[in-house]
Amino acid sequence: MKNLSDLWKKEDWLAVWIGFIVILIACVAVLTGAFDFAAAKFSTWHLWENVAEKKSLFAQFNGAFWGKLCRTFVVLAVLFTAGVKLQGGKIKDFFLAFVALFVLAVIVRIISAEFTLNRYLEWAFWALIVGLLIANTVGTPAWLKPAIRTEFYIKTGLVIMGFSVLFSNIAKFGLYGLGIAWIVTPIVILFMWWFGTKVLKIGNKPLVITIASATSVCGTSAAIATGAASGAKKDDLSIAISISIIFTILMMVFEPMIIRAVGMSQLMGGALIGGTVDSTGAVVLAGNALGPEAEQAAVLVKSIQNILIGFIAFFVAIFFATRVDKDPNKKVGAGEIWTRFPKFIIGFFVASLVASFIILPLAGSSQVSAINSVLDQYKNWAFVLAFTSIGLDTNFKEIARQMQGGKVLWLYIVGQVFNIALTFFAVWFLLSGVVFDIPVLDLYK
Repeated sequence: MKNLSDLWKKEDWLAVWIGFIVILIACVAVLTGAFDFAAAKFSTWHLWENVAEKKSLFAQFNGAFWGKLCRTFVVLAVLFTAGVKLQGGKIKDFFLAFVALFVLAVIVRIISAEFTLNRYLEWAFWALIVGLLIANTVGTPAWLKPAIRTEFYIKTGLVIMGFSVLFSNIAKFGLYGLGIAWIVTPIVILFMWWFGTKVLKIGNKPLVITIASATSVCGTSAAIATGAASGAKKDDLSIAISISIIFTILMMVFEPMIIRAVGMSQLMGGALIGGTVDSTGAVVLAGNALGPEAEQAAVLVKSIQNILIGFIAFFVAIFFATRVDKDPNKKVGAGEIWTRFPKFIIGFFVASLVASFIILPLAGSSQVSAINSVLDQYKNWAFVLAFTSIGLDTNFKEIARQMQGGKVLWLYIVGQVFNIALTFFAVWFLLSGVVFDIPVLDLYK
């Protein structure tokens, strides 16, 4: 490492340390039972009490809830404020802005927990919408901008997410999951790279690879990781995530309908959803719409696919350093690749390894599940802060300019169609029973 101070001054490393602190506290809290570390979570509510057996919004605002909400704010505010301070930011400016951003995040969580809205659109969509409405109407106030640190929040969330990505999932679905998730994904990325740079001739190559990764892996998480590895700008990230979210919503709603209409089995339909719908949350909802077996298959394929995030970011960093941005007068060595590599991916991998090979064998799957139930909410809060920040920092005029006459939209549409077609072939080849025996899922029981 060229500068040891990078470990406590650079955003990537600080995201790793913050993520590890949250993971460590959650592990201690669950494994010892000494204290409660759960973050606030809004239960599904309805405008009218007892309609569809759902509580009204205010029914859940009891003492325990307020305690969890205060804990969530304190944990996130302290950790992120410390991180900003170490990066050279001003504590007062950031903290006051963070309070307002957290309030917006609470509003997003409330909206997204409403019974009807929750059935069709997840919180990521509403976070983006709330931010976009403010940015494109009254405008994002200058005093709020110190807290708009999209990548810092989502990098931290990805490190926390790493704990939930268990390598044991590979063994549970074996070659079936690997074939669907690990063979199709790189092919789709290569196809979209070729189509975007050679056919559409999009000059912004970091944008092309970011959209390709978002389409083929898992939407926002992959976009953030690949964007960091390729040197994508903030505008590139915004457009990639915006397109991904819009089409995720469409696919989440219509793909289960089409699968059911053509008579595909739950196992095949779930695997197809897991391999093609970008967001993990949307995968769960779409799979659930088909049935329990479809939901299990969808989650499993997506979980195996999520493991690729770090590997893809690593190879993208090498590719861009040695090929795309190569200076003919400068030899690219390991140092340059290391500089480009997004360090938070290391945190993602370490968290996954610790969960898979230390905590799981020592404490058992039930305890790992309990830890993940705690971490999942902290991850969600970090992502809500990130998505709201994206909206606050995004201008519709800028998005229209980034479309490059519709080329970017065509890149996503053609790439996603190719992704669906190739994934369908892999699903049919592996799970139809024509070539291989159909596996029986008994997971998560």
